[in-house]
Amino acid sequence: MNYEQLVKLINDINSFIASNILMWGLLGVGTYLSFLLGFPQVTKIGYAFKMVFGGLFRKTENSNEGSMSSFQALATAIAAQVGTGNVAGVATAITAGGPGAVFWMWVSAFLGMGTIFTEAVLAQKYRKRIHGELVGGPAYYISRGLKKTGKFAKFLAGFFSVTIILALGFMGNAVQSNSIAAGIKGISGLENINPGIIGVIVAILAALIFIGGMNKIAKFAELVVPIMATVYILASIVVLLIFHNQIIPTFVWIVKSAFSPIAVTGGIAGASVKVAVQKGIARGLFSNEAGMGSTPHAHAVAHVKHPAEQGLSAMVGVFVDTILVCSATALSILVTKAYTLKDAKGVFLVGAQLTQGAFKSSFGEFGAILLAICLAFFAFTTIIGWYYFGESNIKFLFGKKMLLPYRIVVILCIIAGSLQEVKIVWSLADIFNSLMVLPNLIAIVWMSLEVKALFKDYKEKFAEGNVTYDYSEEDK
Repeated sequence: MNYEQLVKLINDINSFIASNILMWGLLGVGTYLSFLLGFPQVTKIGYAFKMVFGGLFRKTENSNEGSMSSFQALATAIAAQVGTGNVAGVATAITAGGPGAVFWMWVSAFLGMGTIFTEAVLAQKYRKRIHGELVGGPAYYISRGLKKTGKFAKFLAGFFSVTIILALGFMGNAVQSNSIAAGIKGISGLENINPGIIGVIVAILAALIFIGGMNKIAKFAELVVPIMATVYILASIVVLLIFHNQIIPTFVWIVKSAFSPIAVTGGIAGASVKVAVQKGIARGLFSNEAGMGSTPHAHAVAHVKHPAEQGLSAMVGVFVDTILVCSATALSILVTKAYTLKDAKGVFLVGAQLTQGAFKSSFGEFGAILLAICLAFFAFTTIIGWYYFGESNIKFLFGKKMLLPYRIVVILCIIAGSLQEVKIVWSLADIFNSLMVLPNLIAIVWMSLEVKALFKDYKEKFAEGNVTYDYSEEDK
């Protein structure tokens, strides 16, 4: 078996897992949890936004030592959620599944809010304080919450930890570094820059944040994420204002295409309803990471009065990632008809180039620069978030003694990723990304009734005006 055949085999395995098991598993679990919890994404979303953005402007909200404020935890989660997939991935979903994919992307986000609420609540309940610092995430709620199952819990927790370290900490960060290098080289005048230089600069900047630990990561995310998301969304709003006469027809096209097949239109392939559903749901789920087990690491360490509070906060992350940022990309592409544009070789634009075409339609060459900057920030913040998630699992498996080797390997992956696109690394990152979801889904369904009870407890105490929770278990 040669190299190309190995890559194809890995891609085929991952495609089977993602399309036939993972996607429908995530969708099914999201539907089940939403019904079980009484659709908190409907009944509590208004309060969730009030709580989150109150935290943004309320400077008196401080985290305890070894923890984050609720907003810092959410910002760290969004740092990881909002990545290059929000730009290139959405464009790919549209070209493969048609505009109807956007509708199903929204559906997946809606159901994903129920899933991420559950993850965040469990992460809060089963977090642990080690040497004065809070840690948590799926490995912790699997090992502590399913303790009665003995070796099964240990296996699931260990399997999750290993796969997330490989998928996000190492391989995923190499992918993000490559995206930064490619984006910068795409700017006019910088085509010939050595990508290795970009990789070293990114690695140094990331290392400075890594060394600062949880507090530095939290402060970085709290500062950068709101600015990053706001700039991109505002730029997309400008695009929509310029092409305002296309907004209503575009929404009509999205809804119609969600329930009926479409013909080939420019670079958009003709797509059946089934393909639109698959591409849209997959893009939504893999973008907002609901059910994947990544963001609970940040939500676990939030300093809140009750686990359900951070569950509500976590739902806002899915809304920002998919309903706002992914939709900004999708609508920009569709209203500008960027899907009809071709490159110098006469080939229809794809991926990030498609979004770039939409921005250039409104801003000229500055649009390409603006998108490259946004992509660089999206990828860099994802590196920081994914590093932190991997670090939490290094602590779970080995304690703090392996943190330095972990940091060194991550930094080397960042540099290596900028130098060349190694197909097998991309493919392995995808397959480990898929595998880490399975133990997490098993755990959150297994413990879902605990979450229902905690949510009921929160609502009762909220009605009484006395929201409290006993976090003493975190010290055991």
